[in-house]
Amino acid sequence: MKLLLLIAFVVACAGIASATIGVDISSASDISAFQCLKSNGYDFAIIRAWESVGQPDPNGPHSIYNARDAGIQYVDAYMFPCPSCGNGYGQVQSLVNYLKGYNANYGMIWLDIEGPGLYWGSNQAANQAFFNDLVSGAEAMGVHLGVYTSASQWEPIMGNFDGGAKFPLWYAHYDNNPSFSDFSPFGGWNTPAIKQYNGNLDVCGLGVDVNWY
Repeated sequence: MKLLLLIAFVVACAGIASATIGVDISSASDISAFQCLKSNGYDFAIIRAWESVGQPDPNGPHSIYNARDAGIQYVDAYMFPCPSCGNGYGQVQSLVNYLKGYNANYGMIWLDIEGPGLYWGSNQAANQAFFNDLVSGAEAMGVHLGVYTSASQWEPIMGNFDGGAKFPLWYAHYDNNPSFSDFSPFGGWNTPAIKQYNGNLDVCGLGVDVNWY
């Protein structure tokens, strides 16, 4: 079962499903680190596979392998796109083909939308068009998508654009509270799928952010 399907089930059954925690990483890894994470109750991993400079993350495929080999059942990838590089369609397709070339087994790809004024320019219409280009590239490749962002990031970048709302939302709020009790709707999302509730931690020798659903 892909993580996307599991998330849909958990969201639908939030009143009866037990909580699940996992990590996202953007660094090199080894199997023993993921074995340690699994033994400490982390059940999913989301691995960076594309860097903000517009190129594949060379650690991505191997981290996906390592998580799988350690027994982490649900493994996704995330993409930190490069708006200034242009051609969102081509960036996504390059990422998908890169992971295919390594036979990396992942469930879905999350688009990391953050960094107004740093990674994204001030022209919200152009930002919206680039986002749509990313989506078109992914859909052409048959990829399941989600969006990682938060209101403080999405709104300066995209304005009142709701073009991502058809995809699951993974939002960030570092309140060390594994619940959705803090969530307020934005960008067309009324219900989140995952919360990143703590970050920049060292767990089992890996630099991780901690997530909950």
